[in-house]
Amino acid sequence: MLHASDARRVAVVLNAGSRRGAASTAQVRRLLADSPFADLSVDEVSDPRRLPDVIAERVGQQVDLLVVGGGDGTISCAADHVAGTAVTLGVLPLGTANDFARTLQLPTDLGSAVHTLVAGKVVDVDLGRVDGRAFLNVASVGLSVGVTERLTPGLKKRLGPLAYPVATLAAYRHHEPFTARLEFPDGDHEPRELTDLLQVAVGNGRHYGGGNAVSPTASLDDHLLDVYAVVRGRLRDHLRIVGGLKDGRLVEHEQVAHVTTRRVRVVTDPPLPVNLDGEVAALTPAEFAVERNAVHVVVPLATDTVRLDGERAG
Repeated sequence: MLHASDARRVAVVLNAGSRRGAASTAQVRRLLADSPFADLSVDEVSDPRRLPDVIAERVGQQVDLLVVGGGDGTISCAADHVAGTAVTLGVLPLGTANDFARTLQLPTDLGSAVHTLVAGKVVDVDLGRVDGRAFLNVASVGLSVGVTERLTPGLKKRLGPLAYPVATLAAYRHHEPFTARLEFPDGDHEPRELTDLLQVAVGNGRHYGGGNAVSPTASLDDHLLDVYAVVRGRLRDHLRIVGGLKDGRLVEHEQVAHVTTRRVRVVTDPPLPVNLDGEVAALTPAEFAVERNAVHVVVPLATDTVRLDGERAG
């Protein structure tokens, strides 16, 4: 399948619990009713605990195109299920940050997003893994976990993207520094011992946290992980680092250690939870790896940040 128009069997799974999910389902149904997809099913899932089962069921039915509407956590769940299969992923950005959509230059307007599903092209992107668990954008340890814990559904629905800086400030005030050892199983870097840390992040994609960039060169299609660790430092250092969040130039700051690799093992003292695309779903010590060209996804014809360069599953 090289173009979205090649799809014959299409399944749509909508996370009604995402920020725009419940308010968008009726519009999504109307828009899809006018699409050329003849064999189409739509599931509205209000309980997020059911999402993995519903997605797995639809993928198991050997659909050509699985369309998922929700935030980055929902999209990562779907990517995990379609990875390495003949099923192509379509995305309706209905979350708060929509960082995966931003990286792929997907429109957030529902009419344009549905048009992309019909007229877009198919590319392949890398998938990150943390001890087997999938992430598309960034997995991280430290401050980001505190931010995620404070990003309640109510806060996100009330403030939208502004919920991120509000939650970050609250998490920063209560952050406890930690120590980490970065180990590189492939031998491409020497192990690194880092102390007094604010955060360790491992980026597979480019964007996270509502539009921040992992690094100036980070890509969903470069088959590499961008690993950076931020030392707690002084407040004035943090203000300079914050200034580099949007374009990723935070990695150039002297208080930030940055490397690219295909595999890294992170050991922390004490053991800490890991945030995967907004879901706390792992614990250190943990090994992070990249699965190259793992997911085929529909993007606009004009998208130039990713390409189709891997083999397709049969």
